[in-house]
Amino acid sequence: MKLCSFQKDGVYGFGPTDGRTVRDLSDRAAGTGWRDLKHLLSLAGPDQIAAAADRCEAIPVSEIRFEQPIPNPEKILCVGLNYADHAGETKIATPDMPSIFVRFPSSQVGHLEPVVAPTVSDTFDFEGELAVVIGKPARGVSEAQAMAHVAGYTIFGEHSVREWQFHSRQATPGKNFWRSGSIGPWITTADEIPDPTKLRLVTRLNGKEMQNDTVDHLIFKIPYLISYMSGFTELLPGDIISTGTPSGVGFARDPKIYLKPGDEIEVQIDPIGTLRNSVVAEAGYQRDGA
Repeated sequence: MKLCSFQKDGVYGFGPTDGRTVRDLSDRAAGTGWRDLKHLLSLAGPDQIAAAADRCEAIPVSEIRFEQPIPNPEKILCVGLNYADHAGETKIATPDMPSIFVRFPSSQVGHLEPVVAPTVSDTFDFEGELAVVIGKPARGVSEAQAMAHVAGYTIFGEHSVREWQFHSRQATPGKNFWRSGSIGPWITTADEIPDPTKLRLVTRLNGKEMQNDTVDHLIFKIPYLISYMSGFTELLPGDIISTGTPSGVGFARDPKIYLKPGDEIEVQIDPIGTLRNSVVAEAGYQRDGA
């Protein structure tokens, strides 16, 4: 099952999608605690969701605007240098422990929304990643227990402003420019992806392939990341773990390739789908409610 968040006529909705239509469960949420997709993941199983969706009108995706699948996560935890080839292309030693930083929801947009190239730097780089969405609380869980806490998977455009990322040893500034990253288009539930190590990630810039690798090449695997992160913080439903990007990023190329206004960036992970965003200049860009 694929689950998305969206706006229709300025009103938030959420529910399952087949990529062509969506079913808005917000009208069925009275008395259920399903206030948004985050709460739906923690309170309802696939059969219950499907039964509720059958009673909802199918809305064409042409009538909606995709939001971040989880518009209000408590935590977005990202992993750096988690593919050996990517560590190699950056000329940084393969880490002995996960390198973790945070992103803020305001640094992301949903599927088909433009990402914003900042005015203060021209080193805006692309990074395609697989993201894990937590479905039930996890605190101090073992690797053996970890996958039982996964609700599903989505795609992350973890784009970075390299100049600001390398101002110091702390990557956070370069990872949190306003609307610089993207996530979506939806969450594919874990029952449809029994083995995420088999997934292949492909990033394309203006139709040209830039990254292509499989998730089994992660240095720190998903169960380990969940176990490790749950050791220092309680992972809650709707929390997002972005697992790292493979080789092929722009700043490691010769000549370097950076995102610029007018570009289109897409990240494909089947069977999840394709996350697609255009790039716009920050100067003069504004959206209602931003």
